[in-house]
Amino acid sequence: MKIKLIGVYVDDQDKALRFYMEVLGFAKKADFSHGSYRWLTVASPEEPDGTELQLALNNNPAAKAYQQAMFQQGQPAAMFYTDDVKSDYERIKARGAAFTMPPTDVTGSTIAMLNDTCGNLVQLTQLKR
Repeated sequence: MKIKLIGVYVDDQDKALRFYMEVLGFAKKADFSHGSYRWLTVASPEEPDGTELQLALNNNPAAKAYQQAMFQQGQPAAMFYTDDVKSDYERIKARGAAFTMPPTDVTGSTIAMLNDTCGNLVQLTQLKR
């Protein structure tokens, strides 16, 4: 078994696509619509055939409440691994991202947290070796 897709709810798919591509540097993988439904995914350019991140429109009241509670508690909706969290922090910050936590050493890793502008916190993680 493989993990091929993971989803995050976003409040605006166009805004999310811009953020995940222009600020984080991901590439659009799929984008098609059927009526009011839109299937939208991005992937890492480092692993274009790897796991995709679905940017799902959050128009479900239960999901919206969950998303808001996780954000208010400071819990990330997604975690991305990097080989150099400090360089990625500087690159992403220069592209306008609002970080809620700069690179911080924690047990076993260094993490940084940012707001994706679409209702989520995203964590960058560099494992310590």
